[in-house]
Amino acid sequence: MKDFSDAAFSPETIALMTKALNASIAALPEPVSSTHVNLLAEAVLRAAKEGERDITAMQRLALLELQIMPRV
Repeated sequence: MKDFSDAAFSPETIALMTKALNASIAALPEPVSSTHVNLLAEAVLRAAKEGERDITAMQRLALLELQIMPRV
């Protein structure tokens, strides 16, 4: 996971981020790999760090970012 040590979030924002991450994971077909979960989490963290607070927007950003990631 990327370094987010300089990020600080309120409990309310963490709750929103958790909902966005869970919704993102639920939108993927089973089984969801830990790599995908990590990538989604990083995307949600980045979006929140940039000021996003809408759960749906964070979810969409995370899923879009996962979709455009190069396949390894």
